[in-house]
Amino acid sequence: MDANVDAAELQKFGEMAQRWWDPTGAMRPLHELNPLRLDWIDRLADLAGKNVVDVGCGGGILAESMAQRGAAVLGIDLSTRPLRVAELHAIESGVQVVYREVSAEALADEQPGSFDVVTCMEMLEHVPEPAQTVAACARLVRAGGWVFASTLNRNPKAFMLAIVGAEYVLGLLPRGTHEYGKFIKPSELANYARAAGLEITQVSGMTYNPLTRRFALSADTDVNYMMALRKPQ
Repeated sequence: MDANVDAAELQKFGEMAQRWWDPTGAMRPLHELNPLRLDWIDRLADLAGKNVVDVGCGGGILAESMAQRGAAVLGIDLSTRPLRVAELHAIESGVQVVYREVSAEALADEQPGSFDVVTCMEMLEHVPEPAQTVAACARLVRAGGWVFASTLNRNPKAFMLAIVGAEYVLGLLPRGTHEYGKFIKPSELANYARAAGLEITQVSGMTYNPLTRRFALSADTDVNYMMALRKPQ
């Protein structure tokens, strides 16, 4: 087993695999979030014609949508069952995506500097060493390319909204989906990125309205946030 893997996390997401593409199921928040993050990535990196790797792709929601925008997409994950679901859904939908069961670190050793865009969304808070994953993403991207990451901030507000509110009160996510201690402050993610040789281009918060079930970009990074990074030429 890869050193930067939590076996309990792989099992957790494996158990959700069969309902990954059910927009009313356990992955409903990802379905509701996906249009916002897709547009944000596409606006900055212009996905059409780009070679993209989606790190921690799960069942392929983001990977498929980027392929539909014209990118050549490789989705990687270490959880077997979501990957099989992703492959089956791609066949059913007719969207061309390649999937591999491989870690970001191993792929970076195999194909350094091979991708125009690297995405690592809603994944860093589920690995033991997020800095190691960020460093792998930096090795995967070519000079001048983009790395996009999203995760959860670590503070009392994030605990109340992302865990108590989302998991226990509103039931948006299965209980136990997140562990507060694994949340990552923007300053910490910025430090990981700089240590890996990446430049911070943009940081955007995301807010959620449970009544309309819509996410929106925001200056508020207290809970959910995304970070756009570039590898210098």
